[in-house]
Amino acid sequence: MAGTGIDTGMLHKGAHSASYFDLSRSMGEDVEIVDFCIPCNPYFPTPEMFDELSRDLQKILKYYPSDSATITAKLASVLQLHPQTVAMANGSTELITWIDHLLIKESVAIPIPTFGRWTDQPLETGKRVDMFPLQERDGFRLDLEEYVRFIRDRGSRVAVVCNVNNPDGNYLPRRDVIRFMDALVDLDLVVIDESFIDFSDTEPYPSVGPDAVIRPNAVVLKSLGKNFGLHGIRFGYLMANPAIAARIGKALPKWNLNSLAEKVVFMISAHDTEYEESLRLLSRDRRMMAHELRRIPGLTVFPSQGNFILVKLPNEWSGVALRDYLVANHAVYTRECGNKLGMTSQFMRLVVRPSNDVDRLITGMLDYGRQWQGDSDLPPSFQDDPRSFRDDPLDGNWTGLTEQYNPHRVAVR
Repeated sequence: MAGTGIDTGMLHKGAHSASYFDLSRSMGEDVEIVDFCIPCNPYFPTPEMFDELSRDLQKILKYYPSDSATITAKLASVLQLHPQTVAMANGSTELITWIDHLLIKESVAIPIPTFGRWTDQPLETGKRVDMFPLQERDGFRLDLEEYVRFIRDRGSRVAVVCNVNNPDGNYLPRRDVIRFMDALVDLDLVVIDESFIDFSDTEPYPSVGPDAVIRPNAVVLKSLGKNFGLHGIRFGYLMANPAIAARIGKALPKWNLNSLAEKVVFMISAHDTEYEESLRLLSRDRRMMAHELRRIPGLTVFPSQGNFILVKLPNEWSGVALRDYLVANHAVYTRECGNKLGMTSQFMRLVVRPSNDVDRLITGMLDYGRQWQGDSDLPPSFQDDPRSFRDDPLDGNWTGLTEQYNPHRVAVR
């Protein structure tokens, strides 16, 4: 593919990834970016739902939304939750901000690597952040018993767990998270960030939200933008006992949610079947994508229960250089993890996408890898078309594929 004309300099500015819009404005008119960076549900909303939103767009943009209490009450009704246990905000990061300001007084424990706002936000307000390092040799899995001992040793007053964790995609069984909450009932607060838990398929009911609302110091965080594939709307919510939910809710502005968020909240109950199907398709694509990524010589692929997959690049590769190469030469936007505490640029988080997009990603990665490996070192079928190297045709039936992690995998030379 010819050069895209994208200015890769913007990828080197700031601590967070460049926005899709910044990249779009810098590329040629005929170039369409394939986004493996922003973890979004590619199958939801459906085209029919977007048509419905489009038909109402003039009213959505023209008129004030209802107040946050009205929209929150509707969301609670849809989710079959008691409205006094829910607080809804302009994205999960707004809730993290208010949790820090109102509920974290002196110290917070957090495993790393994880979502950066859980470390950055309390550090910005002068709190002590006790970072519990996850180990690559363990596949970045969190041992909750070891974490509890760490919290006790450090005297942390607040504990945070992200389940599913970003960027490694590890999932903690529901029963273990409940034990964790009960072991720390004396803390000021225990937060379970479930922003990606809907993408997990290991248990039918993985959330501990119903368990958090009957405990004195537990909060569960949810991100609707990630689940519903609507990051641009910026809406999320928390679940907690009525005292905690009310304290957060009273701090939020009365009109902190926009009309587009209101429209989506009032229409999702009619599209539950489509949402469940989107999760099934994404789970299938995750298995397929992990299978395909393992074809790349020297690449370590970590198992995931999120809508993204963590990989470790071969020793010769640079995550920064690969990211820039992919966006400049293949219009493929990826996320290298060099600015994540507990990781380096040898790691990349790749969002799960459909098969045609995965083919484009792998083609670009193989092109980049030819700097160190001649074509003769690649699997023969990969030299021409990565799709021809599959064991089976892509018919959507990938349920038999397993995701095994080997921390001692040797790079293929």
